[in-house]
Amino acid sequence: MNITGHTVEFLEDPFGLLSGSRYEYFLNIEVDEEDELYTEKGLLLKVLFLVNGEETRILQSYFIEQETEKVLDFELEEDEVVQVQKYCEENLPSDEENEEETN
Repeated sequence: MNITGHTVEFLEDPFGLLSGSRYEYFLNIEVDEEDELYTEKGLLLKVLFLVNGEETRILQSYFIEQETEKVLDFELEEDEVVQVQKYCEENLPSDEENEEETN
């Protein structure tokens, strides 16, 4: 699995009920044609990511067929979780950029 780019959006908590900050990432994913995840229609990984002080973690993730927006019934493998966690941490928007960012 290769992450080729992303969009990220800060998710507002209008009532202040949740601790930490939440971000919604859409990661552009490339996989080998022989991978069971492969689709000619493109592949995205939607990630709900939490930042709470020093703690960061993936709250939820799922694969989406890009062209059809169909949710695919696959989960991240352990090594992919580590890869995605690291990618999200490295691509957090700064406090001044808590609006949509695209790479």
